[in-house]
Amino acid sequence: MATVTYDKATRIYPGSDKPAVDQLDIAIEDGEFLVLVGPSGCGKSTSLRMLAGLEDVNGGAIRIGDRDVTHLPPKDRDIAMVFQNYALYPHMTVADNMGFALKIAGVNKTEIRQKVEDAARILDLTEYLGRKPKALSGGQRQRVAMGRAIVREPQVFLMDEPLSNLDAKLRVQTRTQIAGLQRRLGITTVYVTHDQVEAMTMGDRVAVLKDGLLQQVDSPRNMYDRPANLFVAGFIGSPAMNLVEVPITDGGVKFGNSVVPVSREALTTAADKGDRTVTVGVRPEHFDLVDGAGSVGSLSKDAPAGVAVTVNVVEELGADGYVYGTAEVGGEQKDLVVRVNGRNVPAKGSVLHVVPRPGELHVFSTSTGERLSD
Repeated sequence: MATVTYDKATRIYPGSDKPAVDQLDIAIEDGEFLVLVGPSGCGKSTSLRMLAGLEDVNGGAIRIGDRDVTHLPPKDRDIAMVFQNYALYPHMTVADNMGFALKIAGVNKTEIRQKVEDAARILDLTEYLGRKPKALSGGQRQRVAMGRAIVREPQVFLMDEPLSNLDAKLRVQTRTQIAGLQRRLGITTVYVTHDQVEAMTMGDRVAVLKDGLLQQVDSPRNMYDRPANLFVAGFIGSPAMNLVEVPITDGGVKFGNSVVPVSREALTTAADKGDRTVTVGVRPEHFDLVDGAGSVGSLSKDAPAGVAVTVNVVEELGADGYVYGTAEVGGEQKDLVVRVNGRNVPAKGSVLHVVPRPGELHVFSTSTGERLSD
């Protein structure tokens, strides 16, 4: 087992002057499950391939344990990689696929068979050891690819979007199996995905990248509760956080017909930057529904508190419902998502009055996108 360190690691592709990965700095603990996540083209797969030795490192260093592996070939790094497309040999049986790397390394047949059988038992593949890959489902092929990595007993597992070829139900089931397996084996794992739900449910920590730059690395809970900037706030969470630009007023921010209190420190910092507005973030579950005219917290006795949201679409999920609607905030029409009780969903075309919970408001600088609230 080993730690993994990206020390200002940079990759610039030939013919480009903009780094695909720009001074990536992450220290991954021994036995940790770290997920790299971000939109297409953000540099997450490049970061993984740099660690694997499949991409050159143009600046900085990469270490596995105490060894500097920056310029070592892949075979000398003691890593095992699981690819998106499984990369199984079609003419070999499951057992031969799983044991092939050991065979190449000169391990004796008895030891190979023992390790393959042990891995097959862990992955529930024992009855398929004699089959060829074409006789397996997508989920079973993915487990064979996992088995091939396990039998090598590497210091680090690298996984590049291994679930993207599976259907939705199987993807949920397999991600649970992978996370449980990694915890049982205790092998340091770096996992790449574009699916932020996958990242939040699997990782001990999550690293969010955008345009080759690390935006934030934190536990899933801290990242959800305290996104470092507007990009992370909008990317992490499903449905996404509502982000609206609102004017600063005395003691807080003006949200429709209500003043929602925010920390004095956040308002002072915004003023120091010359901002007259801030961008507030509200999770769909952090809106409170209020009643009609003259509600508590309203700036006007004749107007309801908060903002009026016109219901366009309602997603009913059983226990919960999500209202997708439009509202006028800060003089502009904005799309908002509000979570409601699944047993009491509003009709399409109706109007809801909502106010964000004061303690659950996220405040960001409109000019820089940085987080201002505690």
